[in-house]
Amino acid sequence: MKKRIVLALLAAAALCQPLPAEEGMWLPVLISQRIEDMQAHGFRLTAEDVYSVNQASLKDAVVLFGSGCTGEVVSRDGLLFTNHHCGYSQIQQHSSVEHDYLKDGFWAMSRSEELPNPGLTVSFLERMDEVTEAVLRGYDASMSEAQRDSVVKANSDAIVKSVADPDKGIRARVEALYYANQYFLFVYKVYRDVRLVGAPPSSIGKFGGDTDNWMWPRHTGDFSVFRIYAGRDNEPADYAADNVPYTPKRFFRISRAGVKEGDFTFVYGCPGSTKEYVTSDEVRYVGEVSDPEKIALRTQRLDIQKKYMAQDPAVRIQYSSKNANVANAWKKWQGEAKGIARLKTVAAKQAYERRFEDWARGGRYEGLTGRLAAVYARRNPAYRAYEYYTETVRTVELLQLAGNVKGALEGKRPVAPLAESFFKDYYRPIDEEIFVAMLEAFDRHMAPGYKPEYFKKQLAAYGSVAAWRDDLYARSLFTDRARVAALTEADLPQVLADPAWELYDAFYQWYRQDLQPVIEDASRELRLLYRDYMRAQMEFEPGKAFYPDANLTLRVAYGHVAGYSPSDAVHYSPVSTLKGIMEKDNPDIFDYNIPQALRDIYAAGGHEAQPVCFLATNHTSGGNSGSPVINADGNLIGINFDRVWEGTMSDIVFDPDYCRNISLDIRYLLFVIREIGHAGWLFDEMEFAD
Repeated sequence: MKKRIVLALLAAAALCQPLPAEEGMWLPVLISQRIEDMQAHGFRLTAEDVYSVNQASLKDAVVLFGSGCTGEVVSRDGLLFTNHHCGYSQIQQHSSVEHDYLKDGFWAMSRSEELPNPGLTVSFLERMDEVTEAVLRGYDASMSEAQRDSVVKANSDAIVKSVADPDKGIRARVEALYYANQYFLFVYKVYRDVRLVGAPPSSIGKFGGDTDNWMWPRHTGDFSVFRIYAGRDNEPADYAADNVPYTPKRFFRISRAGVKEGDFTFVYGCPGSTKEYVTSDEVRYVGEVSDPEKIALRTQRLDIQKKYMAQDPAVRIQYSSKNANVANAWKKWQGEAKGIARLKTVAAKQAYERRFEDWARGGRYEGLTGRLAAVYARRNPAYRAYEYYTETVRTVELLQLAGNVKGALEGKRPVAPLAESFFKDYYRPIDEEIFVAMLEAFDRHMAPGYKPEYFKKQLAAYGSVAAWRDDLYARSLFTDRARVAALTEADLPQVLADPAWELYDAFYQWYRQDLQPVIEDASRELRLLYRDYMRAQMEFEPGKAFYPDANLTLRVAYGHVAGYSPSDAVHYSPVSTLKGIMEKDNPDIFDYNIPQALRDIYAAGGHEAQPVCFLATNHTSGGNSGSPVINADGNLIGINFDRVWEGTMSDIVFDPDYCRNISLDIRYLLFVIREIGHAGWLFDEMEFAD
């Protein structure tokens, strides 16, 4: 009976009074419960057009690209668009000083020139099914949380096993939603032969670099082009020269009509992670402790990397992807912390919790927020130490290599490929300087009770981190590419005696023994309490529409094209143009040094108003990178790639006045393909709506 009550609450939560169109990440399988609101805001298609298992629908043109981005199919021959930053590692892997595709771009002029990418996959959602009752079968309220977890895992594994077929590329997973009050099965078909077709030079694809990242106005041509290949039966297959372009069930037609303020938009993609329903204690920790400390640490790492990247083109190529990965969250956290403070989110959550406790008094939920607060108080010191460890010691590349090699040897896996991959993109002076900066930061900011004994003893013996660094890098075998590549199982004792491994292992054992038990125990309690708190919030606010937090599964978010005002007397219009690129162009700054061809095109006249990017009010998160942005008729108008800096707190709290997603205007993508890449042959396979 309790399970049925919970399911009824969840169903009602999606049907009740709608939120503003801007907020929400909705499950496509339940889109029929939102379609009237979407249509009221201008959408002209049906729920079946958005999601269907009986006929081809828009979901069949959307993919999970790799393990953390989204992409969209745009032709009958499996052509796929995603962001430049989503395909960045593949572009980098094909680059060298002689063929610098990061700097110069890459354009295949025929299908025979498209480049394979071992390990890259795209996953199509076949279907999603609500499976809560099946997952909880055999569970009753008398069971402990550990027993419940066991039941859930066993039932979930059985459900997945019943539908997965790895030989046919069918994978499945069961995901918990609403803090494990509801479960869904997601079934995917995974294609393993994905080839690079085109990418603009980074001076277009990453135009503005870290300076413009998360900012508006934005002028970044953030796209790359791939193609999905399949066996001759159109089924997933490993790379083979005789594979053929994949024929999709559905692909997006492209609109060249453009956008204007107020136009309906929706984003169809795979947002990564949000936590909209957490308490003030979690928000305070994120905004006042975690984000500021991680920002400071990453600032040091970025400065070190950039110093050496500016001195040597080869190092720039080696560290471009690494630097971008570090910088992305670094910039996002800055906006998130400022947004949390500006909206007074902690105080707002506290006020909500007081109203909730007044409502809960005398009932089963009384004192729930206080119990959550007590768990956070116990967890946060250990969790802070864990995050500091992750952002300092674990960022030293030599130590990472030591851990990976030891794992490979114990797993009887060859070390040579690992060594080749590592040293291809490794520059020792960067790593040595980061070693000193990060271990000094750890020593300076961690209390003695949150430092491994090994660390304290070694630092005392050496007298300084710099002296420790000099000795470790001089003695460690992991600095020698040939020695690492030649390691075998017989060399495991030598690896275990290496100073890099000793340091890596000392911190790891400290984490496992001192931090992990506290964190895991608190996490178990938080999961249980949040399951109750989520259900309680739905009872407390029966008129509110509750959407599930993001978890990298397919979602729909809808809104409209809109500018915003980030501060007094400032208003941003929602469309940027090529004129803005020329205003920022600076040959002396790498991130703003555009291709000469683009300067020549602009100088010839006629392209000043060429649209580049646009803003909309769609609720997006990490994972939505590369998502198709679609108009009221379901045609592709853009590719989502970012949010505005002032709205990055939307993972925790959504503010319709500030939260805007940034998308590449599809017309700029077409312009770059034609004018910069001279790859107009790709247009022959696209279909245009207008």
